[in-house]
Amino acid sequence: EVQLVESGGGSVQAGGSLTLSCTTSGFTFEHAAIGWFRQAPGKEREGLACISVGTWYTWYADSVKGRFTIASVNANNTVYLQMNSLKPDDTAVYYCAAVPQFVAFITWSRAEEYDYWGQGTQVTVAS
Repeated sequence: EVQLVESGGGSVQAGGSLTLSCTTSGFTFEHAAIGWFRQAPGKEREGLACISVGTWYTWYADSVKGRFTIASVNANNTVYLQMNSLKPDDTAVYYCAAVPQFVAFITWSRAEEYDYWGQGTQVTVAS
């Protein structure tokens, strides 16, 4: 059974940092691509970053490039999202998603490209 479990969300002041974790199981981690998305109330789900675990190739949305960093640790089947210089507009529920047998994306930031999702973790940035 494929499982993705997010953790690390919480409340932070603007300018602060958080690190989210996505711990995975049920598939071969090194074959996967893992992405991070977020969804704020009344807004569409937004792709933020993605990593191809086997090649370490990464993709980033312009809205977070230079502020967020995605990384994977094969030893514990976990993907991290380091978030710096947080803004109130970053407030949302953050999700990780997986493509267990990754070959290529058409568009990495489209939610439809991913097969499995975590339950989400809330991030709130106060001004």
